[in-house]
Amino acid sequence: MAKTTKTVTPEKKPDTNAVAKKPWQFSKQNKIVLGALLVLFSIALLLAFISYYIYGQADQSAVDQLSNRTETVQNWLGKFGAFLADLMVYRGFGIASFIFVRLFFLTGVFLVLEIPLKKLKKIWFWDLFVIIILSVLFGFFATSLPELGGIIGYELNLFLQDYLGKTGTLLALIFGLVIYLIFKIKISPEKIKSFFESTKKEIRSDLNSANGSNAAKSGYNLEEYAVEETGYDEELEGIELKTTPSKFEINKEALKPTISNPSEITLKPLPKEVSPTPPPYIAPEIIQTDDDHFVIEKAPEEDIIEENLASKLVADFGLFDPTLDLSNYKYPTIELLKEYSSGGITINQEELEENKNKIVETLRNYKIEIAQIKATVGPSVTLYEIVPEAGIRISKIKSLEDDIALSLSALGIRIIAPIPGKGTIGIEVPNKNPTMVSMKSVIGSARFQEAEMELPIALGKTISNETFVVDLAKMPHLLMAGATGQGKSVGLNAVITSLLYKKHPAEIKFVLVDPKKVELTLFNKIERHYLAMLPDSDDAIITDNAKVVNTLNSLCVEMDNRYSLLKDAMVRNIKEYNEKFKSRKLNPENGHRFLPYIVLVVDEFADLIMTAGKEVEVPIARLAQLARAIGIHLIIATQRPSVNVITGLIKANFPARIAFRVSSKIDSRTILDSQGADQLIGRGDMLYHNGNDVVRVQCAFVDTPEVEKIVDFIGSQKAYATAYLLPEFIGEETGINLDMDISERDSLFREAAEIIVMAQQGSASLLQRKLKLGYNRAGRLIDQLEAAGIVGPFEGSKARNVNILDMSALEQFFNNEQN
Repeated sequence: MAKTTKTVTPEKKPDTNAVAKKPWQFSKQNKIVLGALLVLFSIALLLAFISYYIYGQADQSAVDQLSNRTETVQNWLGKFGAFLADLMVYRGFGIASFIFVRLFFLTGVFLVLEIPLKKLKKIWFWDLFVIIILSVLFGFFATSLPELGGIIGYELNLFLQDYLGKTGTLLALIFGLVIYLIFKIKISPEKIKSFFESTKKEIRSDLNSANGSNAAKSGYNLEEYAVEETGYDEELEGIELKTTPSKFEINKEALKPTISNPSEITLKPLPKEVSPTPPPYIAPEIIQTDDDHFVIEKAPEEDIIEENLASKLVADFGLFDPTLDLSNYKYPTIELLKEYSSGGITINQEELEENKNKIVETLRNYKIEIAQIKATVGPSVTLYEIVPEAGIRISKIKSLEDDIALSLSALGIRIIAPIPGKGTIGIEVPNKNPTMVSMKSVIGSARFQEAEMELPIALGKTISNETFVVDLAKMPHLLMAGATGQGKSVGLNAVITSLLYKKHPAEIKFVLVDPKKVELTLFNKIERHYLAMLPDSDDAIITDNAKVVNTLNSLCVEMDNRYSLLKDAMVRNIKEYNEKFKSRKLNPENGHRFLPYIVLVVDEFADLIMTAGKEVEVPIARLAQLARAIGIHLIIATQRPSVNVITGLIKANFPARIAFRVSSKIDSRTILDSQGADQLIGRGDMLYHNGNDVVRVQCAFVDTPEVEKIVDFIGSQKAYATAYLLPEFIGEETGINLDMDISERDSLFREAAEIIVMAQQGSASLLQRKLKLGYNRAGRLIDQLEAAGIVGPFEGSKARNVNILDMSALEQFFNNEQN
């Protein structure tokens, strides 16, 4: 009934009702209290049992008179302990009752640590089984000592003997022990056989070593003895054992009589330094449910490294160190970032069960049966992996995307059919209460701190709760797109923050283009540390679209200059060049220098295309095609991923793309070449496409106050004298800048100059109207006026600037020319 009401009236809050209908369910606090009680009770039982075997006989009379307060007992837990020990040891299972201590202790630990209780059920079953077997076994062999088997063991032993006799009872007990060893201890005939074989080999090797030492004392040559005893004289003929020092040691173990094949004689290299073992794989936690076909998988939480490991890197002795100018530079600390989430991912098992039931029911309505379903819980999305029954077409499930979204009442459902590398079909369902991924959690993760990449970027966390780290140097360029307010600017800040945490100011420079004028201005404080600019620029962060073209062309000049340096150094990329320069194999007097990486960040690319068009697209495409080898990388963000903004020429050179939520499937295909970005839930939910597969990532959130703290920390330190200066770009003049002879001027030159100065507007159409001229003559007049300096250069569709303000100034200009 509650289910029907929930469907008819969506205003009702199902979460509140669902929780209120189960008052019997244990809360976390109740579990901790009960678990602590059981742990303490297990310790009390242990003390009571131990003291019973010490003072049990003396306390026997006091047990029968518990109501008498004057009666004293020796048990360490007093009368209560004496009563418990008498009840569970003497009247119970004897010495096997100590296993109850283990059971109560483990139960308490499982409750306190919230470990799934399915494993505990097996522990209780097998421990109770072995308690009964041991109790009867002690009752069978120690009839004169009831404390060993207890009354229950003694009576069960007599009961079995009445029906099976002594021999049958013993066989039954042996059979019970065999069951326990096979199913619980996992002992098999193969293990027993291998145990005896290894013991036999150890004994034989000990005997052989003893024989070898005796032979050495007698004066025999060990190698001759070994060959003689094994009988392989003919086969080992020609082997000469040298006594001179060599690179190898002879494995003498292979020459002992235990060998079964002459090929076992091997040459063993000297011991080498052991390489460090990789970190152990931590398996995800499996949460079992009542349904055997449904499994909930919770990814393990990653350890947070409190210290930025980049600050511990030390330059090799004897090599050129590019960081010497700022040798005291300190990398930003992780404490500058804020932790938003209170802990790990919280799993709402009721929500998962409800979604699973709705998915299975919806598929069953269309005659699609499910063999197994597994839920992997992520920060903002849960992935349900389903294995359909044999004979089910994948396209049939894919077509039910809207029906599943309707049944789940979710914001956006994404079906992956099939999941690459797995034989399952994935259904991504947004969580009702998503977990925010903080920048601190991804920057402090071991996956980012220990990443051996040139330009590591921590983007966020995947559905399996793993930190997603990529290398910008291998991308080599990144294209970001998404609707307004979906997280592009936060994503750009996350990218820049990642690089600031890993790279020294001498190793990387940023060229920031911010048409909005408010998104990237925070980084002005680190201008002399990390930013690059044109020599004649006042501000390192470019906010004027007119200056973007010069900056892009300047980067093209820098690219050509760097390729010339690589050619002279006879290397293929920036990494090889810098290593050669650090090794002092390149002479700085020949123009060689350490080359930092340059990252161009454009916040709103569509605005540049609208205002500059081809003037921007051509250098962008040229840099994207050629600049990866010399360390110039592009990160471009746009709100409108339409075809006229992200052209085919640009897309071809941007294999790595990030798509935040977009408004239509067409926009999703434009940025990713596939659907999916239109079904994201926003607020940093994104798809990363690297040319092969698509990964769903929850982008890390870094707020403006955090960025301010980082740039203040960096900006307060010693910096370079200026920002990194890009080469000056001298563009082609659009007008005619040649010095014309005064005699070649048009006869109407003076009149045209007067008209232009009076109107303060330099255009050919004005001269056409006022002087009744054709377009060609009016155009020649404008060129002559520009050459004389009366009007400014061509500025597209705008009128030219007039350099002379009034008629008196024009008259003075002509007088100066005549003189």
